[in-house]
This record gives sequence, C-alpha cells and structure tokens, in this order.
Amino acid sequence: MSGEPVFDKLALLGIGLIGSSIARAARRGNAAAKIAVYDSSKDVLARAGTLGFADSFDENLEDAVRDADLVIMAAPVGAYGGLAAAMAPALKPGAVVSDVGSVKSAVLRDAGPHIPPGVHFIPAHPISGTEQSGPEAGFAELFDNRWCIVTPPPGTDADALERLKEFWRRLGSQVEAMDPHHHDLVLAITSHVPHLIAYNIVGTADDLSSVTKSEVIKYSAGGFRDFTRIAASDPTMWRDVFLNNKEAVLEVLGRFSEDLSALQRAIRWGDGDALFNLFTRTRAIRRGIIDAGQDSATPNFGRDPKKS
Repeated sequence: MSGEPVFDKLALLGIGLIGSSIARAARRGNAAAKIAVYDSSKDVLARAGTLGFADSFDENLEDAVRDADLVIMAAPVGAYGGLAAAMAPALKPGAVVSDVGSVKSAVLRDAGPHIPPGVHFIPAHPISGTEQSGPEAGFAELFDNRWCIVTPPPGTDADALERLKEFWRRLGSQVEAMDPHHHDLVLAITSHVPHLIAYNIVGTADDLSSVTKSEVIKYSAGGFRDFTRIAASDPTMWRDVFLNNKEAVLEVLGRFSEDLSALQRAIRWGDGDALFNLFTRTRAIRRGIIDAGQDSATPNFGRDPKKS
C-alpha cells in the first residue's frame, strides 16, 4: 500500500485549519489521488481556490462526495448530523465516512443513523491544531508525530479500518483505536476542561482590565499569554464540543472543583508541603509530555517569541 494512494478520491467537508491541513498532508503523503472540498461558505471556497490544495472546490455537497472513497467531515461537530443526512444519497457503496471532531459519542449518535448500508462509518480525531482558523491557516506538518484516535463502532469492517489508519499514517500521525465513550472522557481532561478554564480565566481578566485600565493586558506574563492562546480557538467549534460532551466535561469539572478547593485550603492554612507535593507531581507530568515527543523543552516551549 506504500506506493499507491490509500484512497482514489478524498472529499473534505469543511476547509478550515484541519480540513485544509488534511488536504495539504494528503498531497504530501500520497494518501489520496484526487481531493475534492466542500464548504458552506462561498467566501471560504473562493479563498481556498486561490491556495490550490485540492482538485475541485464544490458549492454543492453531493457533487463533492460523489464517487469519493473517503469522506471526512471537518466542520464543527454540531453540523455533522445535517451533513450526514444531506450527503447520504450520493455516497458510494463501500466508501469510508469519517470526521475530525473531538467528541465521538455524539458523532455516532447524530451522524451514524444517516449513513446508508454498505458505507463504512468510522469516526476519528486527530489530536492536533492551533488557535488559527480558515483555509489559510492549514499546513501539511500539522499532524506529524501527533496522535489520531479512531473510534470504530462494533462490527466495523477490518479492511476499511486499516485503510483509514493507513491514511492517517501517511499524514504523519500515530494512530490508536479507542472506545468512543472512553475517548470522550480522556479528551475532557486533556483538552476540553483546560480550554474551558482558559476561556474562563481570560474572560475574568477581560472584566478586570476595564477596572485596571488594561494593566492585565499590558503586563501579561507567560502563563496568561498561554491561556489567551488557547482561548483564541474557534468559538463555534468549542461551543459545539461543550454542548456535545457535557457529561464527561461536567464529571471532570466536578473533580477539578474539588481539587481546587483543596488547593485553596492549602494556601489559606499555609500548608507548604501540600503545595510542594502537588507542584512536584504536575512537573513530572510536563516532563512526561516532553519525553513522549508531544512538546518541546526549549524556552517558550519552542514557540517563536515574536508570535507569543
């Protein structure tokens, strides 16, 4: 399979950061012979057309997916049910339909019932991204050495699953299969709740900035800047994430609230040992992430200080 494209035609539904990066990485890795893209925005399609990362730029959803061997929904997860229903009549028998959403149980619930018999529905989640959005933000290296989790439902065709895994490997990803409910709990702690905390603390700072005459912004330190980087992520995408993974998010948020209360008590009572032990444990997690190759130990985490 290494010499030939994994799929003849790839259809991408949504061409923001992730969709346009998939197109670029698929070209680089010879993962698809032809690439068709669809977006509901004519402006986005026009901008994407000038970038030339696909073979066709379709305003009609059915035209984009017709004869496609792999269809990937790369829109906000709240749109998946509608997309699946609209494209169902044009799907090719034997095609693989997948997605890139960071919530998987809701994707199976909303899109799964619309996928016709004979079409393989295999949700997936590439764990990679930036705070940027739009087709101009994409780049082929986005998925390099990052994890892509596939969440095949029971009875998934083994060959179709292996082809999807190989597709993501060609894009540079490490691939692992996971139960969709377990995926949602894992991502609640590693991604969703951290984003919620970032949105909240930056919102609090925005309230304070009017009182302090923008000193919160003027004197921002590295920690706050990293929060603002996370909080600059696409608001539509993250709205849909929290609405569609609320059970797991609320479960993790409850545990976080309990731990935060314990931390407040340690500070109030001057319990230096408790603080030191917590900070030692969390430092070890950071080192583990670096050792796993998922970030850099260089100053500013390897980011360009001019863009911080």
